[in-house]
Formats: sequence, structure tokens, C-alpha cells
Amino acid sequence: MAVKYGKFELPTKIKIDENTKKATFTRFIAEPFERGFGHTVGNALRRVMLTAMESPSIISVRIEGVPHEYMAVEGIIEDMTHIVLNLKGALLRKLPMDDEAHSREPRIVSKILEITADLIDKNEGQYPVTLKDLVDERDFEVVNPNLVIFNVTKPMTKKVDLKVAIGRGYVPSERHIIPDKVVDEIVIDSAFSPVRLVNYYVENTRVGQDTDYDRLILEVQTDGRVTPEEALSFSTQIGILHLQVFEQLKFLSISFDKGEMESNTDRDALMAKLALKINEIELSVRSTNCLAGANIDTIAELVIMPESEMLKFRNFGKKSLNEIKAKLEEMGLYLGMDLNKFGITRDNVKSLIAQYLNEKAGMETI
Repeated sequence: MAVKYGKFELPTKIKIDENTKKATFTRFIAEPFERGFGHTVGNALRRVMLTAMESPSIISVRIEGVPHEYMAVEGIIEDMTHIVLNLKGALLRKLPMDDEAHSREPRIVSKILEITADLIDKNEGQYPVTLKDLVDERDFEVVNPNLVIFNVTKPMTKKVDLKVAIGRGYVPSERHIIPDKVVDEIVIDSAFSPVRLVNYYVENTRVGQDTDYDRLILEVQTDGRVTPEEALSFSTQIGILHLQVFEQLKFLSISFDKGEMESNTDRDALMAKLALKINEIELSVRSTNCLAGANIDTIAELVIMPESEMLKFRNFGKKSLNEIKAKLEEMGLYLGMDLNKFGITRDNVKSLIAQYLNEKAGMETI
């Protein structure tokens, strides 16, 4: 037997703000949540993303002929202290998979640097050794390959060993546990967290006639070792893992009333909006003409289109897009709606709306 609980409004789709999206920054929009749940979910995801994300980082370095970090190296402008500081800025990407043997164990990346007089002369007296000179792409994907580690002024051949591990958070050098550590291996502090910034905002949004539901906006910025989409996905799974611990206290199950969004009354109300012609919602002439040129005749054909595809229409700009989004929001609709629950897809939207209008016209004549 289960305890019956009322319906909770939940987002059916997480939207991405394509206007602000970059390789390391994404704004996610989720709506509607019940009042208060925007802060509950947003703060939990923010804390997990900032503390629990994992990525590779360099934990030690060994340069041939350099016994410790408090010394200068002949033929190199920077001393070892500065070289260690530069290595802390190295960004390496690798997602260890289940089927990879020893995928999470520290890995040694070795490289023999051969700096010739010609290379030095071609670079005006000093050759910059960058991260891509020390790490091969077959070992890790190098996010910032042009990061300068040190500058060489004399021809030399040296072996450089980097030890890379996967971890989370910030780990000072004294807390690293390094297997098979050698005498002249220099252990360094490591910043494993790939997420640089997470902001969340909660705004009011509309469900039917009620305007006190929550719209959650998450802004995620990473350093490139994971994408914002990966960070959000991983943090969600980590949060679920920890909440499952309390499943053992489940004395009674809860069954949730899913509501009757699909009921005849609500379905008819939605279908009435979707069946409206574009020229019935008071858009500007420019926006109306752009939609007509794209062969979009009804609201259903409009809302099923993703925002990114709308901007590809001829003569269609951000001003028209913002006007359309504002008008749809007044109606409780949005671009990129998932209408599969009503059997509406991009392939059949025209025929189903026409069928609905014909049935409605037939009922009115009875």
C-alpha cells in the first residue's frame, strides 16, 4: 500500500540558452518547479558541481638533472619554482571509462626534449617549451596546449616525467600519495576541480493562471576539462547517489498524483492555443512575414521548433525571436516544446492540427 500525494509540477525539458552558449559556458533553464524547489535544486546542484567534479591534474614533475624545486636550471630562464607554478595551470582532459584497465591510476607521461640551436635561433634566442611539447594527445587531450612551461636559451636534451592523476577538489602536495616516488620527483599542489563558476537564479513562471511557480536558471562555467553539459549531468547523478542512501528509511511508499494534464479539458485548452494561426497572436509584420516565409502557419508548428533553428530562417533576427518568445510566454508556451505526449511531432504537426480544426468545426455545426 502507498500513501497518495498530490501532483508536483516538474520540468519536462531542460532548455539551453543558445544565445550565450560557449565551449566552456552554458546557461540552463528548467521550469516549472513548485514554489521553493528552484532554490532547493539549484543550490544542491551548485554545491555538487563545485566540490565533487573529477578531472586529471599533474601531481608531480621530474626533470633530468634537477634534484629539487629550489634551484635554477642552466639554460632555462625560469627557476624550478616558476616552472612548478606554470605546471599548475596545465589543463588535461580524459574521461576514464569502465572498460579501461587501471583507468584511474596515476599515469606517467614521459618526454625527451631535444632543443637545438636552430630552434633557439628561430625563436629569437629563446625557445618556449609549451604543454603540447610535454604531453602527447594519445595520453590526454590537452585543453591549453600553448601554455608556456619554461623558456630555453641553450641547446639541451632533457627527459621530463609528469605524473598525472584523476581526483576532485584541491589537493596540496603534502596530501598526495604517490606510488614508486623517486628521490628527485617534485610533488606539486593539484587543482582537480574543472568547474570554475556556478550561479543560479530563481524567477517566477506561469503554470496555467498561477504565476508563483519557480523557473531555475543555472549558469555553469568550466575550464574545458569537462563541458558544462557534462558537469550538470555528472552532478545530478552524484546527487541522486547520495539521496539513495536514505531509501533504507522508506517505511511507506508514496504514489504521486501525476495530474491530468492529458485529460480532455486540459488537452482541449492546449490544443486550442496550438491551433491558432500566426496572424491571430498580434506579432509585428516583420516577424509574421518571416514565419510565413518559413511555412509556419500555426502556433503548434512554431513551438515545436527549437530556438537555434529559428535563427536560421531568412531575415529572422534576435529582435523577432525575442518578440516571439515573449508572446509565447504570455500564452504559457515556449519554443522547443515536447508535444510527444499529445502525439504531435514535427512530421505530423500540420496534419494533426488540421484534423483538430476539422473536428472542432464539425462539432460546432451539430
